[in-house]
Amino acid sequence: MVLFWIFGVVILWGLIIYGLQIIAVRSTLSSSKNREGNSNPVQSFPPISILKPLKGLEDNLFGNLESFCLQDYPEYEVICSFQDENDPAHKVVQKIKEKFPDMPISIIIERCYRGFNPKVNNMFLAYQYSKYPTILISDSNVMVDKDYLKTIVKPMDNPKVGLVCNLIKGTGGKSIGSIFENLHLNSFILGNVCFLDKYLRIPCVVGKSMLIRKRDLEAIGGLRSFKDILAEDHFIGEKIRQLKRRVVISNYLINNVNEYWGLKKFINRHVRWGKMRWKIGGMQYLFELTINPVFIACLPLFLFGLTGKTLSLLFLVCLIKIIGDFYLGRKALTPMHPLVYLLSPIKDFLIGLIWFVPFASNTVIWRGNRYLIGKDTKLSLYPEKGGAWMYRIMHGIKARLV
Repeated sequence: MVLFWIFGVVILWGLIIYGLQIIAVRSTLSSSKNREGNSNPVQSFPPISILKPLKGLEDNLFGNLESFCLQDYPEYEVICSFQDENDPAHKVVQKIKEKFPDMPISIIIERCYRGFNPKVNNMFLAYQYSKYPTILISDSNVMVDKDYLKTIVKPMDNPKVGLVCNLIKGTGGKSIGSIFENLHLNSFILGNVCFLDKYLRIPCVVGKSMLIRKRDLEAIGGLRSFKDILAEDHFIGEKIRQLKRRVVISNYLINNVNEYWGLKKFINRHVRWGKMRWKIGGMQYLFELTINPVFIACLPLFLFGLTGKTLSLLFLVCLIKIIGDFYLGRKALTPMHPLVYLLSPIKDFLIGLIWFVPFASNTVIWRGNRYLIGKDTKLSLYPEKGGAWMYRIMHGIKARLV
């Protein structure tokens, strides 16, 4: 009985944090001011180079790229970079160029193996080719409205601001994997980013959208400093803060389009993200499980069986989570069918199971490549034949001796 009440206290803690996340999201999205508290219109519109590292056919790729060609902004360029000219996304970009012949769209193709991070590899030449002093790194699965650039550039009027990133919301959802992904983006991710920013003053940089000046990026070592880092977005933000520059979370929501994900892709994505957070946060990662009240509420079922108390507790927690996620979705103006939120507890239980994986494995598979992930998400090649466990042990010993 004592153990049951301990679970109850942990669940209550998780629900309190969840409530604070909802308040943080509501406060952030209800504000019409930017994160610097300045409601005055932007005084200047610096020209921007948009870097689009592409690989494969993301959901709604044509529409995503098209949205960047329709910006109500005086001067900007779009640079699409590939590792392979036979990449199917190449044809999509060609169609975009045909539709917008007057738009400065460049295509950069380079097989680059300077580091282990494939996204950073994809951007090296595009970055060198970019002609404007302000760059925007934007993922291929992002779709925006026409006022996007004008909105996110506002904080850059303050020279103390070094980086602007965005809140994201998941849209689409035509398969179970994509539905789970969108539910997670619109609750756990959105809630935690707003919570950390509002209550702890910790800006959480998500690499879907990062606006930064070249001089600041070069001051932290340029892209080359992050070529072997899996969580390059997080550490770019950390390095910018070390420069005594501010990292601003814009309250402008961008669309992360996920339509036809399979369940396997969803699991692989969050296994990788879990390993990143474990390597970055260490003991702080342990805290994450306590703010998953649905998963914690499932544990008494396994320990005490199907009793009235365990079932009532689980039902109540699931109901609260469904209602809360529905509210967050409506607040973020996400066009998801109300019945979809009934799947939210199932997604949370699955995320709870995934939480344990980083303790058993330190390998990641990203864009077809397999790596070992070390401290601060530093990547190294995974041994192709045998010796993997010995390699991990020796790598760990060396890291601790250093």
